Amino acid sequence: MPLTVADVVAVLEEHYPPRTAQDWDAVGLVLGDPAAAVTSVVLAVDPTEEVVTEALARGADLLLTHHPLYLRGTSSVAATDPKGRAVHRLVTGGCALYAAHTNADAAADGVSQALADLLGLTRTVPVEPLDAPALDTLTTFVPRDSTAGVLDALAAAGAGRLGDYERAAFHSPGTGTFRPLPGAHPAVGQVGTVEDVAEDRLEMVLPRERRAAVLAALRQAHPYEEPAHSLVAQAPVPADTGTGRIGRLPEAMTLRAFAELVARVLPPTAQGIRVGGDLDAEVRTVAVCGGSGDSLLGRVRSLGADVYLTADLRHHPASEHLAGGRPFLVDATHWASEWPWLPRAAEVLRAAALARGARLDLHVSTLVTDPWAVHLPQTPSGAASPHEGASS
Repeated sequence: MPLTVADVVAVLEEHYPPRTAQDWDAVGLVLGDPAAAVTSVVLAVDPTEEVVTEALARGADLLLTHHPLYLRGTSSVAATDPKGRAVHRLVTGGCALYAAHTNADAAADGVSQALADLLGLTRTVPVEPLDAPALDTLTTFVPRDSTAGVLDALAAAGAGRLGDYERAAFHSPGTGTFRPLPGAHPAVGQVGTVEDVAEDRLEMVLPRERRAAVLAALRQAHPYEEPAHSLVAQAPVPADTGTGRIGRLPEAMTLRAFAELVARVLPPTAQGIRVGGDLDAEVRTVAVCGGSGDSLLGRVRSLGADVYLTADLRHHPASEHLAGGRPFLVDATHWASEWPWLPRAAEVLRAAALARGARLDLHVSTLVTDPWAVHLPQTPSGAASPHEGASS
C-alpha cells in the first residue's frame, strides 16, 4: 500500500509539531487531497516557479518546502501572479504542497541542528529554548466507589494527557477522616460526628491552560460538598526544541579558518560567505541560526559565543554588534543556511516509508532560490575614490 498525503503529513507533524511554530507563521498542508497516494516527494527551501517546474517534471505527488507559499494569507489564488500560477500548476499536476517552517527551525533535529551538525559542533543546545508546556499536578481524595467517575470527568476536562496517552493518573488507597460542622450538608456521615471513609488519593497532570476547566470538573463530579484537593505548578523544564543552536567545535581555530569551513560545507551561492571580526582571533564556542538571525545577536553574546553563523545580517545591527566585540559574525545566504535540513527531512520520510513497506522516491532539490544571481567583486584598480572630485 502506498503512503497517502495524510500519512506523510502525520510523519512530518510528528517530527516537526505545528504547535512549535511561531504565532505569525503559516505551516502545514497548503494544498492537496489527504487521501491521494504519494510515491514521490521533492524537497526544497522555497516554493518558487522554478521549483514547481522541477517537482512536476519529476512526477512528484508532494512538494515539501521550508518556506510557506502564502505567509500572510491571500484573498485570491488566480493565476495572475507567480504564487497563483504555482497553485494552479500544482493542482492540475496532482502535486500536493506542504510547508514546515519555524516548526522545522525549532525541532530537535531541524534546520539549526542540521547546520550545527554540518560544522561538527558538540554539546549543542537551543539558543532560545522553547519551554515545554506549563503543567500543574492536581491531587484530590475521592471515596473509593467514586474514583473512576471523577477520574473520567477530569480526563474529559483535559487532565491526564501525556504524549500519546490519555486518562493517565495515579491512585492509591487510604482513609479520609472529617467531622461535618453545623451548616454542612455532608454526602457521607452526620453533622458533629467524626467519619472515617475509605478513599483513594488521585493525582493527575494537566496543562496549566486547562486549570479552570479541570477544577470545575472536579467540583461537578466529586460527591463531596467540599472536595479536598491541592494544585501544584510544576517548574518549567526547557525542551530540546527552540530557536538556533550553540555548541563547541572539536578544536579551537581562527575565525578565518572557521569561515573557510563554513564556505566548504555549505552549498555555494553567488554571495558566498561574509565575515566580520578579527580573522586571526581564536574561536571555539559557536552559535548558529538557519535563516534570518539578527534578532538573536544579544542572546548569543550573553551565552558566550565566540562566533555566530546566520544569514541576512543587516548593516546597522551587525555594525553596532561588532563594535561591542564577540561574538564575531559569519553571514551566509538564507537559502544556503537552511538547505542542509532538506536531506535530513528526506531521511525522516525514507525511514517512515521503509517501516511501512511503502515505496517512496525522494529528491532534494539543489536549485539555488536565493534572489541574487551573481556577485561581482570590486577591486581598487580603476575604481573612483569616494572622495574624488571633492573640494579641499
